[in-house]
Amino acid sequence: MLDKKLLKNFDFMIVILICLLVGFGAIGIGIAMRSPTEGQGGITEMIGNFNLKYVQLHLLWAATGLVLMLITASIDYNVLKDMSAYIYWIIVALLLYVDAKGNVAGNAQSWIVLGPFKLQPSEFAKLAIIITTAKVLSKDEESDGKLSHLKDLIPLIVKIAIPLVLVAIQPDFGTATVFMAIIFGILFVAGISYKLLFGIIGAGVACIPLLWFGFLSDVQKNRILVFLNPGLDPLGEGYHVTQSLIAIGSGQIYGKGLLTDNTLSQLNFLPAKHTDFIFSVTAEALGFMGGIIIILLYLALIIRTMKIASKSKDKFGALLVTGVASMIMFHIFENIGMTMGLMPVTGIPLPFMSYGGSSMWTNMIAYGMVLSVGMRRQKIKF
Repeated sequence: MLDKKLLKNFDFMIVILICLLVGFGAIGIGIAMRSPTEGQGGITEMIGNFNLKYVQLHLLWAATGLVLMLITASIDYNVLKDMSAYIYWIIVALLLYVDAKGNVAGNAQSWIVLGPFKLQPSEFAKLAIIITTAKVLSKDEESDGKLSHLKDLIPLIVKIAIPLVLVAIQPDFGTATVFMAIIFGILFVAGISYKLLFGIIGAGVACIPLLWFGFLSDVQKNRILVFLNPGLDPLGEGYHVTQSLIAIGSGQIYGKGLLTDNTLSQLNFLPAKHTDFIFSVTAEALGFMGGIIIILLYLALIIRTMKIASKSKDKFGALLVTGVASMIMFHIFENIGMTMGLMPVTGIPLPFMSYGGSSMWTNMIAYGMVLSVGMRRQKIKF
């Protein structure tokens, strides 16, 4: 049983915020998968056209994810530090298997088929990256936290290179960019010098030509070009963003409602509507106000998360929570940004809202780690 003192520090608000986001996701998925009305059956026909299969699965992933969250929260997060090597190599083994025999879907070989379900190891690799990076950068607890030389980062570079390359090979550059966002977020909080940070960024910019000509597929190149010039391929790679912008704009202030025909969603003009573009579907139905509420819920979640990081009793806990916050923030910024044409289109899901079991479980376990750190923080007197 958990110590009652730990339960006093349990952040119920985080769980409430996550449940609200899951609820908005269920609404969006239900609307996305509903067939358009064809006759004059009225509200009965509208309700009957809902396909609840995906909604039920979404809620199943969320319910089982909540269990995983609570189990993770009940475990002292320092156990993750001790088990980081095992977690790391298990993930590497799964990624190797995926690269060799994984299931192909959406131009990427990223899944392991388990009966009727698919497991995406690259999602869980995000957790391994967070734990590994936090452990490597928190080894010297008594140091001043300054990372001023490249040699300080060599142990980290060696650790993250393997999963990063294995995910890029699939190819899943969207998830690879999430890895980089996690690492940069943790490095920033760990105290990297600006000189070294800008040096790394400069090296990354210098590698862009190599990445462009040596690693990116034609589809990925087209997505970047369309991002820079939306009118370049309006019926091809630009189609996703164009339809997304129309869907969001057509929702206006208060949306088209839950039971009316949301034209862009129901008539399949909007691709990947229950996964990558779930925000567009929800904004079409609930309007500007619904979209703002969702963004505010995410903002509140990030603020609560960073508050726990600031109160962590040790460096490892602070960096662990920072890694989760960096992952979630990048997902939100990239996903919502791409639906509005502000970011290139990638396969990055919207946390807790997009349909997908691996993504849901990853985010739930991640917040189990956050809650574990928060429950075991030192008491702070104000």
